Amino acid sequence: MAIEELKQNKSSSMKEFESLLNEDFKERKFKENQIISATVTEILKNFVVVDCKAKMEGMIPIEEFKNSNELEKLKVGSKIEVYLERIESFKGEIVISRDKARQMNAWKRMEKVFETQEELVGYITGKVKGGFICTVDGLPTFMPASQIDIRPLKKVDHLMNTPIKVIATRIDKNRGNVCTSRRAVLEKSKDAEVKEMLKNLKHGDIVEDAKVKATTEWGIFLDINGVDALLHVSDLSHGRVKKPADMVTIGQKMRVKITKIDPKTNRVSASVKALTEDPYESLEKKYQIGKIYEGTCTKLMDYGVFVRLEDGIEGLIHNSELSWVNKNIQPSKVLSVSQQVKVKIVSIDAEAKRISLSYKDTLDNPWKKIEDKIGTIVNAKIKNITDKAIFVELENGLVGMVHYKEISFDEKEENLKKFKKNDVIKVKILDIKDEKIKLSIRALESDPMEWFKENKKKVGDIITTRIHEVMKNGVKVSIDNDKKLIVTIKKSQLAKEASDARPEVFSPGNALDAKIVELDMPSRKISLSVKAAQIDEEKSLVAKFGAGAAKSGATLKGIFEKALGSKSTKKNKKK
Repeated sequence: MAIEELKQNKSSSMKEFESLLNEDFKERKFKENQIISATVTEILKNFVVVDCKAKMEGMIPIEEFKNSNELEKLKVGSKIEVYLERIESFKGEIVISRDKARQMNAWKRMEKVFETQEELVGYITGKVKGGFICTVDGLPTFMPASQIDIRPLKKVDHLMNTPIKVIATRIDKNRGNVCTSRRAVLEKSKDAEVKEMLKNLKHGDIVEDAKVKATTEWGIFLDINGVDALLHVSDLSHGRVKKPADMVTIGQKMRVKITKIDPKTNRVSASVKALTEDPYESLEKKYQIGKIYEGTCTKLMDYGVFVRLEDGIEGLIHNSELSWVNKNIQPSKVLSVSQQVKVKIVSIDAEAKRISLSYKDTLDNPWKKIEDKIGTIVNAKIKNITDKAIFVELENGLVGMVHYKEISFDEKEENLKKFKKNDVIKVKILDIKDEKIKLSIRALESDPMEWFKENKKKVGDIITTRIHEVMKNGVKVSIDNDKKLIVTIKKSQLAKEASDARPEVFSPGNALDAKIVELDMPSRKISLSVKAAQIDEEKSLVAKFGAGAAKSGATLKGIFEKALGSKSTKKNKKK
């Protein structure tokens, strides 16, 4: 029982002590989360002891002073500001921070100088992804790698923990983000220097000792008395320049003319070609349309070839002017860079500085030569075979076409299968029109259709054919035993009577009389009919034997039997 009373009394005493201590703190008017003034009372190895008055002492880690390079100046008695984070009433201690006080003050100052773009002093204290940590008055800020200098730096060791001038470029207090830039300070300083130097330059000035600083694909950077200038690739020469780096070396001095000064951007443009006369001004005096000149190929493009006629003067050979044979030929298949070549001037536009050239006009035109060979037989190499034609290469690279109808007189597409690429064949040149060559293979042979002319056969005549092939829908017959002259007789035209018009009753090799019902020589159309021949024969028999037989009451069957008997008698007499 005594122990329990002792515990209760002790607990009561502690609460009473805490209450009294809190009342004491209230009387001192200190509040948490505010900046207060303090005096350094002791500097230890790891801590700095400060007196915050009102009988309150606190300890601050020594690192908080080292980070800001404040430790060197710090001594006993120094007045500093600290941030009161927490009052620990039970222990009678306070938690304070020099860094947080410095940061809060830095934030207040940062907000003011951000609007005025006032320069600040910062320290590069660390490296992070994409940039660096720059501490300004104890406040860590982010400096992108691109903002540490005007030009990218490979090494930044000389800037680490060294005071540098920076400008706040972005601030976000809610997120606690601040971005700073050293580059902006350097550029501002340089701009002032450049503007002062630009006072000594003016448009049209000729500079004898412009120094080459760097080269790119699109120009050269120069140093003109401390001022950066650009010599664009188009201002290097009146002619075409492929690579500026091939024309100069770093450190080389050049003679240039100032062509532009922009005081707002401090940009200076220079030119070399402005120092010399433009050769295009006397172009029409030197060169004439229709004449041939010699030049050098300087550049191959998808659309043509550039040829230098002289320094500063170039012309273009369009793809269509490279070859007589192929209007869309790749330039690399005809010419090469640095090749000496003869060209003909097609057109001149001095104002636009354009010259159109032709290479093919300096060569023999193969089309004129081949026109004399129409009707002749030549050798040709098969280049390509499509589903409708054969394309062959003739002399001088000219290409002609053999349509499948010109392969054989039967005009079958399947005849294309007989040929292979790269085969050399004989063809006859039929016609040339609009640079298109029409060729024929079948023209090498006699036309079987000429049989009709030779034998004076026409529509209405009866001819004797021989069955070549029996089909379901008719028969194929050869005329005059010529396998190249094959005609199909439809099933409906095989006999007068439908019962007799059956293909299966016919056999290959049998003779078959048929009437010519259609004969179109130009379009090669032939139509034959056995049925029409039978009808004509019937009419003929009736006309010959029917008059007398009709009076005696004879039938049509009797007339045919009499006619057949008459034919049989005549044959026996001949025998």
